[in-house]
Amino acid sequence: MTDPWSQRVVARFSRSADRYDGAARLQRATARQLAERCRRQPIPRGLWVDLGSGTGLLADDLERLHPGQRVLRLDGSDAMLRRHAPTAQTSCVDLNQPLPTWSSAPVLLSSSFVLHWLSEPTRCLQHWFEQLGQGGWLVVAVPVAGSFHQWHQAAERAELPCTALRFPRADDLLDALPASAVRHQRLHRFSRRAQRPLELLRPMTSIGAGTSRHAALGPGQWRRLARAWPDAETPTLTWQVLSLMLNR
Repeated sequence: MTDPWSQRVVARFSRSADRYDGAARLQRATARQLAERCRRQPIPRGLWVDLGSGTGLLADDLERLHPGQRVLRLDGSDAMLRRHAPTAQTSCVDLNQPLPTWSSAPVLLSSSFVLHWLSEPTRCLQHWFEQLGQGGWLVVAVPVAGSFHQWHQAAERAELPCTALRFPRADDLLDALPASAVRHQRLHRFSRRAQRPLELLRPMTSIGAGTSRHAALGPGQWRRLARAWPDAETPTLTWQVLSLMLNR
């Protein structure tokens, strides 16, 4: 893995691997929803692969809901993969690169809260779809542009750079895929509240999701950001998460 941005992302998640499961509430809930949607579709047995498996939240739910079906777990962080059960099938892979060549084409590729961390999310999503075998399924959940509008608004008010990660646009992701393949498409909105604005950002730091392409703000700048937060009496942070199911 030579891309400095990707190295920083993986290093940050690796340092947070031992506390990820305890803090990743939204990621856990989203993984469960994706796994439940898969249970309601006629996905054939065969090679199932979870891309960016992290500590295994989605892969574990898929195996629990499909007894006897194994899920290969791919991630760029060895530390995350070491959190999986000893019997789990894992492989450390840089997902910015083309997927490995397997002896049979995958019939399910799944990915939750991963695509936005890759250098070219749209290109990667298109590549994943193209790697499916005929009749195979691609199941994805990804935060998209429009998330964290409160954070962006506060930064603008405080005349500070917004250090939030820039998310891919939903339309750009969908334009990279054949419309005829879409079996499910929904934009979910999740909001979190806290007593103080900066408490809304701490869970992301806890799970390793605090990497930014911008220079870090200083303490005084963070205080300015907090004072400029909209609805300061009940500070809120909103995610917009696109969930997709595609059948090739």
